[in-house]
Amino acid sequence: MEDFFSHETAVIDKGCSIGKGTKIWHFSHIMTGCKIGENCNIGQNVVISPGVVLGKNVKVQNNVSIYTGVTCDDDVFLGPSMVFTNVINPRSAVNRRGQYEKTHVGKGATIGANATIICGNDIGKYAFIGAGAVVTRHVKPYALVVGNPSRQTGWMSEYGHKLEFDSNGIAVCPESGEKYKLEFDRVFKLSN
Repeated sequence: MEDFFSHETAVIDKGCSIGKGTKIWHFSHIMTGCKIGENCNIGQNVVISPGVVLGKNVKVQNNVSIYTGVTCDDDVFLGPSMVFTNVINPRSAVNRRGQYEKTHVGKGATIGANATIICGNDIGKYAFIGAGAVVTRHVKPYALVVGNPSRQTGWMSEYGHKLEFDSNGIAVCPESGEKYKLEFDRVFKLSN
């Protein structure tokens, strides 16, 4: 007996692993060999290709294709119609299936609606990719990036608030009260 929900229009190929409590909605296709963690939510019209790995509690909004080579850690949010690529130089007449590049999305990261992640660029934990951004290089943990091509404009808390650092390089999340330290162009959370 399955311990996940799938809408009757979803297609789930044999040989994939789907965690307990996961929900798969209308017209989505889960392809063989992918691994989906517990308590994920896969929106409408989503394609998850062979070999993709999603951690626990990953939210995939409508119209997202997650191609071979992508892995997402726990608590990742993939906004509506965002795009992953897996080949740098695609051509219809040239088969590049053996040349898929890998993209890793770290724990708790958010990728906004209509953003594009060019393959081979990792997204750090708790990074925040703004809507419509085109990511052409690695994104640091906790970084806020926007634009085309994307550029870093700040830092985000684990609760998704822009951090304002004082002269000592300390910022406090207005929602959680957690403290963060900015040092050598890196952010890390201080233990409370």
